[in-house]
Parts: sequence; structure tokens; C-alpha cells
Amino acid sequence: MTKQKVIMVHGWGGNNEDGWFLPLKEELEKEKMIVINPNMPDSPNPKINSWINELKKVSGNIEKNTYFIGHSIGCQTIIRFLEKSDNKIGGAILIAAWFNLTDETWNEKYTREIAKPWIETPIDFNKVKNNCKRILVILSKDDPYVLVNNADIFKKELNAKIVLIENRGHIEQLNKKEINKIVEFIKNDNSK
Repeated sequence: MTKQKVIMVHGWGGNNEDGWFLPLKEELEKEKMIVINPNMPDSPNPKINSWINELKKVSGNIEKNTYFIGHSIGCQTIIRFLEKSDNKIGGAILIAAWFNLTDETWNEKYTREIAKPWIETPIDFNKVKNNCKRILVILSKDDPYVLVNNADIFKKELNAKIVLIENRGHIEQLNKKEINKIVEFIKNDNSK
């Protein structure tokens, strides 16, 4: 049996050791999964093409045993990568994922300059759905950056399973139970 491969993509201004990345990586590796956890280029100033190209470079061959886990703008990167891919994957877990940001966040000039292309560049959702049948989106109801109504977009456009959690902000940390649920989501892929 082919080992499951998991590619993790951190968020804007982050790195591959932020918050829940290392504890989740450890749990995935305990399950004998191959984990790729790169530092994305120019993290304080993420650009669509450079992040997609980096993800393509580090991912290598992707197939039905490949899973992606992203945080915030890392989720956008995964979605845009899947839109351009010719390969089908096992699934994606998108944490604090967004297509739109809160008004307070959007009104910050620095944020608007960086986020505008990510928000305004169209995505062919049908291509993404064709390449990824299983999507789990985890959002916090009190995220200061991400509108909770993003859940509706993910559900409508990508048939994503939505998990809303309370009092977790931008979900910088995951508890053991949440990490275990992510590991189980990958391990229990019935579409293989």
C-alpha cells in the first residue's frame, strides 16, 4: 500500500513551525505518513504565483494518497494549486480558510494591498472539486480576520464539510482532540 503524503502550507507572515504545525506533523508521522512542511517564500508578502509555484515544487508527484493541510492564506494557495493541477488528490483540510475578510481587516492598507489579488482573482471551483472530492474546513466563529460566512461559500462551491468552533480566533493552536480528528480524516479516506 502506498504511504499517505501530507503537504502542509502555513499562513501569511507565518512559518512551518507556527502554532499547530509541528504537533500535527508529529502525529501524522506517528501514523507513518510522509509529511512535507515547507516554509513558503516571502511570507510577510505572499504572492499567488510564487506560493503556487513553491507548492508545486515541494509537492512532487501528487495522487489519490496525497492530502493538503493549510492555514489562512495557505488554504487559498492549496485551492489555487488544485485548480491548476491535472491530478486528483485524497483531500484537503483548510483551517481559518477564507475567500473574504472582515471589514476591519480589509480596511488596513497593508492587508488590502496583499489580500486584494487573492480575493479578486477568480477561482474555477469545478476544477478544484474535480481534483479534490473531500474537503474539511475548520473556522472559528470569532476569527478577527475571517468572516464566518466563508463557510457558506466553501459548502456551496466546493461541497466542503464545515466545522465551526468557538472562541479560537484565527485558530493559531489546535488541541489534541482537533489534531486527532484531522489525522482520522486522512486515515479514514473511503474513496481509495
